[in-house]
Amino acid sequence: MTVRIAMAQFDFTVGAVAQNADRIIEMIAVAREEYAADVVLFPELALSGYPPEDLLLRPAFLADCEAAMQRIARAATGIVAIVGWPQAAGAVVYNAASVLRDGAIAHTYRKRELPNYAVFDERRYFDVDPDRDNCVFEVNGTQVGLIICEDLWFPEPIAQTVAAGAQVVLVPNASPFERDKHVQRDELLAQRVQETGAAIAYLNVVGGQDALVFDGASVVADGDGAVHPAAAAFTDQWLVVDFDADTRRFAPVQWMDDGDESRDALAWRAVVRGTRDYFAKNGFKHAWLGLSGGIDSSLVLAIAVDALGADHVTAVRMPSRYTADLSNDLAEEQCRRQGVRMITVPIEKPFQGFIDALAEQFADKPVDTAEENLQSRSRGAIMMALSNKFGGLLLTTGNKSEYAVGYATIYGDMCGGYAPLKDLYKTEVFALARWRNTVGDLVIPQGVIDRPPSAELRENQKDQDSLPTYDVLDAILYRHVDLEQSGAEIIAAGFDAATVERVLRLVRISEWKRHQAAPGPKVSRRAFGRERRYPITNGYMDGK
Repeated sequence: MTVRIAMAQFDFTVGAVAQNADRIIEMIAVAREEYAADVVLFPELALSGYPPEDLLLRPAFLADCEAAMQRIARAATGIVAIVGWPQAAGAVVYNAASVLRDGAIAHTYRKRELPNYAVFDERRYFDVDPDRDNCVFEVNGTQVGLIICEDLWFPEPIAQTVAAGAQVVLVPNASPFERDKHVQRDELLAQRVQETGAAIAYLNVVGGQDALVFDGASVVADGDGAVHPAAAAFTDQWLVVDFDADTRRFAPVQWMDDGDESRDALAWRAVVRGTRDYFAKNGFKHAWLGLSGGIDSSLVLAIAVDALGADHVTAVRMPSRYTADLSNDLAEEQCRRQGVRMITVPIEKPFQGFIDALAEQFADKPVDTAEENLQSRSRGAIMMALSNKFGGLLLTTGNKSEYAVGYATIYGDMCGGYAPLKDLYKTEVFALARWRNTVGDLVIPQGVIDRPPSAELRENQKDQDSLPTYDVLDAILYRHVDLEQSGAEIIAAGFDAATVERVLRLVRISEWKRHQAAPGPKVSRRAFGRERRYPITNGYMDGK
């Protein structure tokens, strides 16, 4: 006898309890009637969306989740449904998943291992049940176990579940994307199967939630240790498998896997999905961005078009006295290639207006970054005015390298509501631009990729006038930010001591800018924002 398992790799919006409940009820019916499934599995905290954060501190929210869960349970007939939800029990809250059958809640499993690192702070909200029991239930003569997400990363929860009789273990997840995580996950699944002999069905949620992007990429592993190809990442889809308890193997019934799991392909889909969902979930239909003819804004334009469609994007060219003709030409060329409406608003008049207004105060002072930043702030004011007047959301075009060292103007080019490149170093921006040009039409002009980066805020300006070359800068930043290495460790790895000390100082003194930066999709191990939280006022000198 086999057990047919339908896995709902879909997006569930945070806080949309009633809508999520309606979808779950509809999906239970689809799994039962269209796929003839015996079991339907939903992601971790599907009812509330993940992560619900301080919504979990609101009693009314928890009560709404309880009422919705009871409504879902009544609809679970003719099939076994596993639904993740926040379960309040008196003064405590559990990250729970309930087994629904015959119109009622048959069992509820409470997550044992609560992650409290990187983007996770589950111990702020959830408790662990000291009297917890293993969750094992029977379907078609097969013993099915249940654990949740982080539980899989520790050997004890699944070992105890298998010891209680489970032949196959279902694992609902809300695991955010980061580069190279797929390999680590597959190795973990193989290890747990080898340790226990039980098969595993690993379901991950998909979709963007503020700075997090969940990739789905669900996977099943047979009891003999074979890990099947992952489901297509960043794709909403039904995944249906038959599990044979005698052979301990899965047979795919409906399963679309990935055609391209390269680092650049996954990163591209992460930033596109994150951008698309941020717009949709927050009610924005149109994107605005300043298009300079440089690599960052060109890549953001390509992302916006892939996420929203060309008709929902407007690019604004804002030349100054320092803007090269090539910049204007490249911006126009890309808009033509992608079918994007472009408008031109020169900044000379507002910039000169600021200079005139400040002439008395700036008298006898040499021209410096103050005047340079006034140009960027003129552009920021124009872009915000356009988005205010005509509606839509302004995309900011800064990358991780710039945010790291403060090479960005607060209230200038940092203006905007979402930052698609926020977790991509400059060298990664170039790599993604090259990759995107290999997929379909060549959308980013080669001249954009080939030219040296410049803010164009003074004559003949180049980024490398103020910063180390990006290959050196990004290598230092990766070690310091992502790997959390000290200055001494980076210098010991062969980097110039003065350069390292200068870069680390820039990182430290730019914290105040990052605290005011727009959110953007996380793709790395250590993204700025909720994953890397440093104090603004900070007397610690790393590496000293």
